[in-house]
Formats: sequence, C-alpha cells, structure tokens
Amino acid sequence: MEDDFSMAMPDGAPMVAPAADLSVLLIGLLKGVLYRDGDPRQWAALLNLQARVRDYVAVLNLDLVLDEAEGYAFLKSRPEPADDDPSPRLPRLVARRPLSFPVSLLLALLRKKLAEFDASGGDTRLVLSRDELVELVRVFLPDGSNEAKLIDQIEISINKVVELGFLRKLKPAVGAATGPASYEVRRILKAFVDAQWLAEFDARLAVYRAQLMGEAPAVEGQGDE
Repeated sequence: MEDDFSMAMPDGAPMVAPAADLSVLLIGLLKGVLYRDGDPRQWAALLNLQARVRDYVAVLNLDLVLDEAEGYAFLKSRPEPADDDPSPRLPRLVARRPLSFPVSLLLALLRKKLAEFDASGGDTRLVLSRDELVELVRVFLPDGSNEAKLIDQIEISINKVVELGFLRKLKPAVGAATGPASYEVRRILKAFVDAQWLAEFDARLAVYRAQLMGEAPAVEGQGDE
C-alpha cells in the first residue's frame, strides 16, 4: 500500500500531515525569508515544527533565526570553528558576498532610522518615500556632484536593498495620485545590523565620510549578505 501524506477531516476537507508541512517549510526557508504577514499559514506551521526544522538544518550547518516578536525567520550559516577547534570546516551553503559601499551606507542609515523610529513609540511600520531615502543618503555625499547622476546612483542602491529584502516597495493606494514610490523598512534589518554595530555608528560614519572623499574601498563584514 502506498504512503499517503494527507488525511481527511470529518467534514471531508483535506488536512496536510506534518511531514508535508516540514518539506514545504524547509524548501521555503532555503529560498529566502519567511514573514508572518506574508504567509500566516506557513508561519503557524513553523512555530509548531521549529524544533524539527532546527534539527534538520543543523545537518546542513545552518541555524534557524526566528524572531516571533518581529515576525520573520531565515536560515544562516553557523560560525566558522576557531583556529584551535579540530572540528571540520564545512562548505558554506549560504554564500557571503561583500556589499558595495553605497549599499552599506544606505543599510547603516536605515538601521539608524529604524532605531529612532522605534524609540518614538509610534507605528510598527517605518515607511519612507523615495525622496526621503534619497535625502537620507545625499547629506553624506560630496558637494558639487552631478545631481541627476547622484540620484541615479542612490536609486541603484535603493533597488539593491529592495532585492536584498531590507526594503519593500509599496503599491500606491487605490485612487491615489501618481507620485514618488514609498518603501517599508523591513524589520529583519535589525538581525543583520545588530545593537553593537549600531552603537559604533558614529565612528563608522566618520570612516564612510573619509571613504567618500577619498574613494576608499568598501568596508566588508557586518554589511555582507
């Protein structure tokens, strides 16, 4: 008799067994971030099956990062063993790629903005217009730059941050007049730019200004994907 991973509830509606839920969860997490507001059903399944998910991904040298308060979950590679640790060095399943300096700067500024927004005790969603994002970065760039070229460069960085999943472009409201796009700052940014990094923000900005003036190479590390 063939295995059947589905059962019928008394009213005849199908109910997916945990094994099938686990497979769907793992495939989704290996593809990217799971948000509570993006897929409430999968989020509920993750909360129920998180112990099994953690055990499974551990075999792949991955950890599950799950923030119930902020409503996101993703997989990240485990830290490399110390030099004196005899544990084998396993290949990384999740690649690390250094970000360009403009993208790193925008991420730093967004993280600072998110911290200020949270401290104000207002809404839980930080939404910024395209013009606000441009102005956020513009104040750190040298004077005398070509305005059109400058804005184009900032928009390239904005699009990259959207691609990375730290900004979400919002659809215009129905009936609203056409205007600059708006973006929600995704709270998962807090998991990548942590409190310690933020505490060093002023010192990092001094380095950023020096890089802008001298066109030094981008700083790698916390700004990696």
